Amino acid sequence: MPFIELSDLKLKEPAPGFKAAFVHSELMTVARWTVDREAVLPEHTHIHEQIVNVIEGVFELTIAGETRVLSRGWVAVIPSNAVHSGRALTDCFIIDIFSPVREDYR
Repeated sequence: MPFIELSDLKLKEPAPGFKAAFVHSELMTVARWTVDREAVLPEHTHIHEQIVNVIEGVFELTIAGETRVLSRGWVAVIPSNAVHSGRALTDCFIIDIFSPVREDYR
């Protein structure tokens, strides 16, 4: 399916305050997140490489012990198996790209 209307996708909430629509291709997953202010993403790791693109809001992200406060225009690259966590300092809109596909988000 080469074209997808995002409003047709069912929203999922993998963690409290983190709601997303997921689009999957053969090799990657794109997540379109809305994140509630003060929502916390617990420390975790996964095999997927991840690119985080903050579109709106302010998000505190920790990757392998380094913490940065990201806002509009900031991108973070999370390597495979890197320990990471985060917290929304405001309501946020974030686009994540994962490779390989996040089967757990299907």
